[in-house]
Amino acid sequence: MKTMFEQVRANKNQSYLLMAFFIVVVGVLGAILGLVWGNVYVGLFISMFISLFYTVFSYYGGDKMILLMTGSKPVAKEQYPYLYNTVEGLALAAGVPSPQAYVIDDSALNAFATGRDPKHASITVTSGLLKVMDRQELEGVVAHEMSHIKNYDIRFMMLTTVLVGLVTLLSDFILRSMWYSRGSRDRGRGGGQAQAILLLVGLLFAVLAPVIGQLMRLAISRQREYLADANAVVLTRYPPGLAGALEKIKNDPDPLVDNANKATAHLFISSPFRKTKSFLSSFFSTHPPVEERIKRIMEL
Repeated sequence: MKTMFEQVRANKNQSYLLMAFFIVVVGVLGAILGLVWGNVYVGLFISMFISLFYTVFSYYGGDKMILLMTGSKPVAKEQYPYLYNTVEGLALAAGVPSPQAYVIDDSALNAFATGRDPKHASITVTSGLLKVMDRQELEGVVAHEMSHIKNYDIRFMMLTTVLVGLVTLLSDFILRSMWYSRGSRDRGRGGGQAQAILLLVGLLFAVLAPVIGQLMRLAISRQREYLADANAVVLTRYPPGLAGALEKIKNDPDPLVDNANKATAHLFISSPFRKTKSFLSSFFSTHPPVEERIKRIMEL
């Protein structure tokens, strides 16, 4: 397993590679859109401009977008004093600036962290989690999210959320343009057949691009969750705290977080959807099995 410093360095490098990769993908999608419109360069220029703007926007404003999407509300110390003090205390123990605390008004038991770096981070928990968890269990959950912040997981997860959404939207726009712009296929000199082949390839890429983006999201989750669990135990010095919290989360009769969606699911400490048992759901899960996480925690 990588050391803490190696993981932080790897997460930073992967964040930059992720941005570069998505810019390239969007550029290819833009060229395909240009074929549909009859001018590759116009489509390429427009898509690259949008991708650069969107990447910068996601880097500096993606966390605010995620907090808005999930219905997270900032809380003051007077509202939730123990949550506030727990976040401050564990931030001090982790050696990072204290993140802003947020709460989602939802009965499900869940939590997540987001932000571009430890100086611009936040931790969100559901109101249901605050009601059900005891002191040690809440500390375990917050320590898990604090570990994501310290490891710079939050930047990589945030950028993935926003940029996968961009690829999906652009792919959908291309497919719609192909449907309504049939005349563009016959433009150009003697290029009718070649144009049709390129458009067919473009159509295939536009269909597969969102799938590729979703698979990339899976690359974030499982090992990072195990690492955050281990680091949380280091912070709290009490494995049963996080293990007990995960046990309660696993047995939550209604784990659905109302404002969660597929774009933000991997941010949460556990899947924010209702449990389904199938090969596909397990294969595409953004989280490792809770039972395995508890087992590893208790072995530390």
